[in-house]
Amino acid sequence: MEDFFSEKYDSLILDIDGTIWNTTGIVSVAWNKAIDQSGFVAKKVNADILQKEFGKTMDVIARDLWPELSRAEREILLSHCVSEEQIALRNNTLDLTYPGLVETVKKIARVMPCFVVSNCQSGYIELMLEKTGLADSIKDFECYGRTGKGKAENLLLLKARVSLVSPVYVGDTQGDADACRQAGIPFVFAEYGFGSVKAEDCAGKIKTFSDIISVFRR
Repeated sequence: MEDFFSEKYDSLILDIDGTIWNTTGIVSVAWNKAIDQSGFVAKKVNADILQKEFGKTMDVIARDLWPELSRAEREILLSHCVSEEQIALRNNTLDLTYPGLVETVKKIARVMPCFVVSNCQSGYIELMLEKTGLADSIKDFECYGRTGKGKAENLLLLKARVSLVSPVYVGDTQGDADACRQAGIPFVFAEYGFGSVKAEDCAGKIKTFSDIISVFRR
């Protein structure tokens, strides 16, 4: 594994939800608890609903889920949801990562730097790294919660900050692909994730995460 070398790419950037792990079952329970406790009359969620929303920025998710609430009310409710989500994920003992991902990322990190860019809230990436044991394998990360910017802008921020020349991004939605196109970064589609992506927007496709090695060797 460690003997592979990529002439095309100098680094790997990862999405989280639908790429590294699937937390939607646990998160939907936590969000519904927050909705019940909030006092707002708001739509409940389930894993399928969240899979369609995850990957968007948090403000867009809140607007999609609760259009009947004011912006201020959505912000309050989302804050409650995120708090309950953090508690639930921290207490979780199940392995939520996709098969082969953790060991593959750790092996790739010995050969090239690995990063994370997500539209998630602050604290989510740190919690993911803690729960998956990937903290030592991820050199840096960026997210919407920290910058208030979308994925394309955050990809460019990260690229400039750590002086990347030819990174590749792995994600699972058309939004990921669109952000990569805007940032000028090749996109690899994780077919096992939540979404679908136009073929013309993909520099490669993987059915399991370990397939990324074949993309590097092309």
